[in-house]
Amino acid sequence: MDEIIKETVKNLKAGKIILYPTDTIWGIGCDATNAKVVHRIFKLKQRVESKTMIVLLDSADRLKDYMDVVPEIAADLINSVDTPLTVVFPNAKNLAKNLIAEDKTVAIRVVRNEFCQKIIQKLGRPIVSSSANISGRPAPLHFGKISDEIKNGVDFIVPLEQNSVKEVKPSTIIKLEIDGEFKMIRN
Repeated sequence: MDEIIKETVKNLKAGKIILYPTDTIWGIGCDATNAKVVHRIFKLKQRVESKTMIVLLDSADRLKDYMDVVPEIAADLINSVDTPLTVVFPNAKNLAKNLIAEDKTVAIRVVRNEFCQKIIQKLGRPIVSSSANISGRPAPLHFGKISDEIKNGVDFIVPLEQNSVKEVKPSTIIKLEIDGEFKMIRN
């Protein structure tokens, strides 16, 4: 796996789009601080830029690097669930501008998947994760369901878990306010 991690990080550093397995469904990703390549993902997915994408981090400790104020309850929420949880945080910073919503929020998931954690650690920056589909079409639940349009539109396909047919689901999404109040967006 070390060679695959090395090749994936090389592509991310070069401003490339990757197709990769995550802790949920297969994702289309890139360096979350590179607005130019983030724009390419919006174009590939035929998605309007006002509909933002998820950012993956390797650790809750790094949340403070990407928002002005981390609500106190954030780490407790992230660490208390057994399933993948995406949290929409207020006051995002240090990310590509086209990943930050008009209201200055950003959706972040702290991944537990070893591969994702390692590429984020080696890259030294968060990565984008958007479902591997054209906007408006069903999200593919395993690699075999990803369209050729997506496969041909990325720069690098991670050669892991491609023959796995375990069906997974997208993460739960909650929106968290600075005061600690939160609401469910997707369960």
